Amino acid sequence: MSFYSLNGKSPNVSFKDALINGLAPDKGLYFPEKINKLSEDFINNIGNYSNQEIAYECINQFVGQDITEKYLRKIIDEVLSFDFPLVKLNNQISFLELFHGPTMAFKDVGARFMSRCLAYFLNGSKENTEVTVLVATSGDTGGAVASGFYKVKGIKVVILYPKGKVTSVQEKQLTTLGENITALEVDGTFDDCQAMVKTAFLDKDLLNKIKLTSANSINIGRWLPQMFYFFFSYRDLKLSNLDKVAYSVPSGNFGNICAGMLAKEMGLPIGKFIASNNINDVVHRYLNTKIYDSKPSIQTISNAMDVGDPSNFIRISNLYKNDFNSIKENLYTCSFTDDETVYGIKELINKFNYIPDPHGAVGYLGVNDFLKSYPDYKCVILETAHPSKFSEIISLYTNNLEIPSQISSVIDKKKESVNIDSYLAFKNYLLNR
Repeated sequence: MSFYSLNGKSPNVSFKDALINGLAPDKGLYFPEKINKLSEDFINNIGNYSNQEIAYECINQFVGQDITEKYLRKIIDEVLSFDFPLVKLNNQISFLELFHGPTMAFKDVGARFMSRCLAYFLNGSKENTEVTVLVATSGDTGGAVASGFYKVKGIKVVILYPKGKVTSVQEKQLTTLGENITALEVDGTFDDCQAMVKTAFLDKDLLNKIKLTSANSINIGRWLPQMFYFFFSYRDLKLSNLDKVAYSVPSGNFGNICAGMLAKEMGLPIGKFIASNNINDVVHRYLNTKIYDSKPSIQTISNAMDVGDPSNFIRISNLYKNDFNSIKENLYTCSFTDDETVYGIKELINKFNYIPDPHGAVGYLGVNDFLKSYPDYKCVILETAHPSKFSEIISLYTNNLEIPSQISSVIDKKKESVNIDSYLAFKNYLLNR
């Protein structure tokens, strides 16, 4: 399997090179040259397979030529060391909890998968290569990447996060590990952080001195494993042949929902996708106006979705041959304010005795909106982070919020970060650290 740049001006590369490069030389995101459908027998009998077996069947076509079967299975076993429970609210709506990993966020799977693949390639290299992993975070990505790459030999991680725009728990998760992990506190928004990362990959002076890759969902090593969630949950739904299913995905950079669309392209019979947005709603506006008008991100209580120009939407467009009507046929979008998000939190607690995080609440609101037009669907909401990561908000509406050990263990640790206010300051830090 080779991967090509969506900008079409760079040569095709292997999975290994796409993962290590992060971004193509022409600034494009990498995309697989072909997507093979899984066998109907596998899909029809998916209930007979474990998480590990499903994951291997899904990812092998993209990775298999570059990583041996034995080692790929080892990576998958290490990555999928926790559960992904499906929690039913009623016969029509379920939450898929993706927060049972080490940093209690859905991004643990992609970060752990990428870190182990990168370590495999570096250990097998004849060159004594040190790689610097850059990652911009609006909340949970930074902590997941920090945990996934912690103490990995030959890899340094630099995390950029927007000052004052992540929760206290999220900040502690990415600023307290030390060792090979460094956090840069940026005076700006997530979009500013993401722009700095992308600029670094185009800076020839910097690239001549440092080997860089990215651990954001622009990297295929982070993006591809997210398809696993959709296969696992589809198996656990135990649908009849007549059931229609839709997935509501709290969407910021659109990597997670795009991975679900990839799963559908591979043969998983998903009916619709619901992109549940906060007020950072460029894709929602695009599907209503046919005008793609990115804007600076606005801070909300669902901060992982505070993205003004989602990188992965170009992958979605490509999946649907850049056809507006095909995108609109598959993708239902909606947008909600913070006040509406709080309403969703309170309704889930009071009506269902289910404590969500703000992103899960937005996903729930998206389902309610969707079912007005498609009442015959069964819906799965991706619950992307443990509510205790947003305790400042959630504890206002319940006294039953539990603080798991993964969270309590970092709360009293000392924050260590470096303040930067420009790309030049970022570049100078990378060159002189």
